[in-house]
Amino acid sequence: MKFNQYSRMIVPYRTQVSELQGIGFLDQLVTPQTSLNDLWLSFIYKSFPQAQSQSTLKEMVSNLLATPTQNVLEYIDQKTVDAASFYTVGLQLLGFTCGDDFKVDQPLQTMKDFNLLYHEKLNNIEELVGAWYDLLNTRGKNGQILLDALAAQGYFLPLYDLPIAQKPLLFNGKSQPVFATDDLIREVVYIESSLDTDHDGKRDLLKAEILRPSDTNNGLKVPAVYTASPYNQGTNDEAGDKMMHNVDQPLTRKEPNELQYEDIKYQQDTEELPPERPVKGTTQQAEETFGREFSYTLNDYLAARGFAIVYAAGIGTRGSQGVRTCGSPAETASTIAIIEWLAGNRRAFTNKTDNIEIKAWWCNGSVAMTGRSYLGTLATAAATTGVTGLKTIISEAAISSWYDYYRDNGLVIAPGGFPGEDADVLAEECFSRQLDGADHLMVKPFFDQQLAQITRGQDRTTGDYNTFWDARNYLKDVANVKCDVLMVHGVNDWNVKPRNVYNLYRALAKLPVTKKLILHQGQHIYINAFRSLDYSEMVNLWLTNKLYDVANNADQILPAVLVQDNVQPETWTAYPDLDKTEVKQQNLYFDQEKLTENQPAKTATVSFSDHLSDEQFAKYRQNFENWRNTILADHASDLSDKRLLFKTQPLASDELLRGAAHLKLKVASNQDHGMLSVMLVDYGTAKRLGVSPTVLARKSISEGYHWREDDLNEFQLTKKTPFKMISKGHINLQNRTANYKTDDLQAGEFYDIEFDLQPTFYHLPQGHQLGLVVYSTDMEMTVRGNEKINYTLDLSECQLTLKTSKY
Repeated sequence: MKFNQYSRMIVPYRTQVSELQGIGFLDQLVTPQTSLNDLWLSFIYKSFPQAQSQSTLKEMVSNLLATPTQNVLEYIDQKTVDAASFYTVGLQLLGFTCGDDFKVDQPLQTMKDFNLLYHEKLNNIEELVGAWYDLLNTRGKNGQILLDALAAQGYFLPLYDLPIAQKPLLFNGKSQPVFATDDLIREVVYIESSLDTDHDGKRDLLKAEILRPSDTNNGLKVPAVYTASPYNQGTNDEAGDKMMHNVDQPLTRKEPNELQYEDIKYQQDTEELPPERPVKGTTQQAEETFGREFSYTLNDYLAARGFAIVYAAGIGTRGSQGVRTCGSPAETASTIAIIEWLAGNRRAFTNKTDNIEIKAWWCNGSVAMTGRSYLGTLATAAATTGVTGLKTIISEAAISSWYDYYRDNGLVIAPGGFPGEDADVLAEECFSRQLDGADHLMVKPFFDQQLAQITRGQDRTTGDYNTFWDARNYLKDVANVKCDVLMVHGVNDWNVKPRNVYNLYRALAKLPVTKKLILHQGQHIYINAFRSLDYSEMVNLWLTNKLYDVANNADQILPAVLVQDNVQPETWTAYPDLDKTEVKQQNLYFDQEKLTENQPAKTATVSFSDHLSDEQFAKYRQNFENWRNTILADHASDLSDKRLLFKTQPLASDELLRGAAHLKLKVASNQDHGMLSVMLVDYGTAKRLGVSPTVLARKSISEGYHWREDDLNEFQLTKKTPFKMISKGHINLQNRTANYKTDDLQAGEFYDIEFDLQPTFYHLPQGHQLGLVVYSTDMEMTVRGNEKINYTLDLSECQLTLKTSKY
């Protein structure tokens, strides 16, 4: 086990005393003459809030060992607390088991091995107070800091009734769970947008579900954490499955053109909107509630800590009006309408017919957005509008340009694992108005027209960047961002590929906003319940600063770039940036099956075929993992002649690959069309981290007292494998100039092409070899025409450029 904490504030002794008094751990005046044992024992007694009698409390405390042979009560009768006894007890309070997890006679060594903060000596009251303060902020075996574990046992119950002026209650710069989740107010409002996407002559109303502390009814103003989730009101999975496009078809030759970006640039349409609804009354009381929302466990954690939680699915979803448009400016406008209402700049109503207005009178006007995938995508879209009231977004696995989600360099490229999905399929899946029969009957004819427009606009025939995709490119509007941004992404996410976060991170570099980036080793996942990282506490520190305006130095404390290592489990490293400092550019050249630092002396060509037998095609189109393992294997297989493999010599030392590798190739196709795919590969037999986390303990993380729970997860080493794919890239040979421009391609002629692979941050160990596999059809992502196409590379004109640094 190894614990990494990046959210801890270092505060002076006076602050430690004041905050311990504030949360009830110090209810006495401490002086240099105070008994160390008495104070230590009082801390320990208060660590069992579940005990309802003195006898029960004493029994619980007596179960704690202070030495290999003495419990706490026996120990303090004879000796004075020291660092060894303090951390022997502390480790048990943190959930570690004597003997199994740590040796009772070596507690300080265990603290060091677990990467936990500890004090080497405890000789006076100030050192004891400091050690206890830090212990409360130390992560335990269940992946929570001790104070949060105590909160789950009811520690903060006596503080639920704190005066409004004393809330939120802060400790170590973070808001504490002193809000009764049993009494959360659940209400629904309908926000009037500046849209009429279903063309029914009325502005679209948008349903929002709100959970807010009951303290707001007594005058407390709280910030809002808002998650825009198109899935929140249900999905049409079967309808989406029926719409999936057939990818078993040949690549289409495209007619050359001379398009410029200006020819396809999106221009915002100006449509005359229906008038606003007349207000027929006002109220502070909602008319609708709900039972169980489709929640995000990070939001559950925040709900217990004084943040109102808001969920809205947006236009075209159940309970709202309008239609889904998959990433369009209308969806962005739908998203920010909720923020505008929370900030006091837009109207909402208690239902969709009576026109009784209700304000977000309980909100302090500060809003954050959270969520993964489509949810984080809409947060990114909202940020690029500069909407007032949005103080920060926490975008996880978010799309920054929809073209980079469904396309790549003039090719139709599916999200990993979903060949045949496209924007129209996703629009249909999220059009949850379909779940209400009468509502769907009314809007279906118009939505069918809208869906047909999306299908035409997405253009699966050419795969080119066009006006449809330009309208869905949030990177164009990054200059409008005014809020601070926390980005999270998996370097093994082949659903929302890493280019999306990489391009957003680089675009934000020029803006006067604070940006943070966390890269983990997972696929398309959340990371708020991992043992090795204090992500929830980092978010707490961040949002307490951004939304409650607490001066807790969050900008300085949280790392600029935090990366999980792919070789050593539970290891995270902070960097000043992604790929700018301490990085060298390395050029590798192509020789027969080799990547070398020297250009080859002789000109040589190598070829491969993209055609499979019917038996091979049927086998590999059904099993992507089998196909990937076979085509990457560096031994003979039935796909050896369907790709080219180039490898470096074994590395003399560990290296980090950072950012996007750039590839130059000189290639010819024996047809008048063609595509190339490449994978960058780590060759070397080793145990590697799995890209899907292992559940260590189910429902072991309590988000608050008698509140919701989450599983504890961690990435763990898997059995030894001979290689691992690091990155990949694709290009249509007719898009050599730009993704919106079609170049000519003549059979048998050589052409120079250049493109970037998906960016990465990868630890390549000493002795391993870096490989590049060049092939054509990607069974998981491209069209699969199984054409009889041969490709030839002129090796003397091929080059791979990397950004590397020492590990």
